[in-house]
Order: sequence, then C-alpha cells, then structure tokens
Amino acid sequence: MEPIQRKSLAQEVAGLIKQQIQNGAFPVGTKLPTEPELMKSFSVGRSTIREAGKYLAQSGFVHVKQGLGTFVISQSGNHALDDKIGSAGFAEVFEVRQLLELQIIEKSVRNRTRGHLSAMQQHLQSRKHFAQEGNLEGCIKSDIDFHTVIAESCGNFILSELYKTLSLHVSKFLSEAYKDTTPFTISQKDHEKLLKYIEERNEVKALETAKKIIGNL
Repeated sequence: MEPIQRKSLAQEVAGLIKQQIQNGAFPVGTKLPTEPELMKSFSVGRSTIREAGKYLAQSGFVHVKQGLGTFVISQSGNHALDDKIGSAGFAEVFEVRQLLELQIIEKSVRNRTRGHLSAMQQHLQSRKHFAQEGNLEGCIKSDIDFHTVIAESCGNFILSELYKTLSLHVSKFLSEAYKDTTPFTISQKDHEKLLKYIEERNEVKALETAKKIIGNL
C-alpha cells in the first residue's frame, strides 16, 4: 500500500484557491486578492501565501507580475502538459530543456535587468554554499532557481512558463541521478561564467558556456 502523502499548509491553500479559479470566482485575466487579503481570508502567514502562489504558478494557473500582482491565466492549469512530461524519459526531458535553455539565454542577454542579475547571483551563492555543505537537495533547488530566473529574464512569458513546468521534472531527475553534490561543485565556475556573460550581454560566450553546462549533465 502506498503511504499517504500529507499536504503542506501552502499546498492546501493553493488547492483552495485553485478550486475558486476553476469555479469562476477568479476569471482568467483577473487579479487575485492581495497578500494581506489572502492571509486574512485563509488565516495563514505571508510565507504560506507566497508558497501557495508558487505552487499555482508552477501549475500554470497564475502568473506573478512583479509590482503589479498575481493574475489568473488558466482555469485548467498545465496538468496535461505536466502529465506528458512526467511520462517522458530522461533523455527527452533534457533534450527539450537544452532547446529551451539556449533560446532563453539568447533572449536573457538582451532583456535581463539589474534585479534579475542580483537574484541570479544570490541563487548561485546558495548553490555554492549547499555544494560545500554536501546538501544535495539545497543544491538542486538553488540550481533550478538560478536557471528559472534566467528564464524569467528572457522577456517571453510562454518560454518562461514552459521552462518552469519542465524544471519540476528536471529537479526530480537530478535527485535520482546524483548521489552527492560533486557535479555541482565541478560546474560552479561555469555557472558563474554564464552569469558574467549574461551581465556583459556577451551572447556568443553565454551560449558557449550554456552548451558546456548542458553537455556535462
């Protein structure tokens, strides 16, 4: 018998908001209530609401626009695509990731902001810290977060959302493929170079470095 998986409070809140979206309480194109309003409505803290928002965004129900709010983009989410990716093999997922990543980096070089660069730097520092500590879970999360910010900086919402959906499965594959943080330690300098070239808007070097990173996975 499969063990029962308990949902976190954030997942429960995300589920309730998803039901409201599916029931038409929040039509596509409308903005969700503010964080304080949601905190009051569900009697939870800010961190829970933010985590619930991440679940909804990763599931394709909402899109967060910095400084503007969280907007409903779908009543059905991306479960169909998510299921197809989930049933695909390791090689297929990473082939698609490579194609997306190179297109994303090409656009990121042109469209990234100082805020994006700062977030990338923070995630890289966390990646290095977790690698030194031998924390594989932390390494994987920081690595995914780093590449997700690059996706967000590309300026193409669809590319960004596709990458986020794919990243959920990449994270799972990495957890199964890697036994320790050695691969993250080895590739840290290349990731730092990638950030440097994105900051310098050096598209050629950024793409070369990205191909090297992907080739070593």
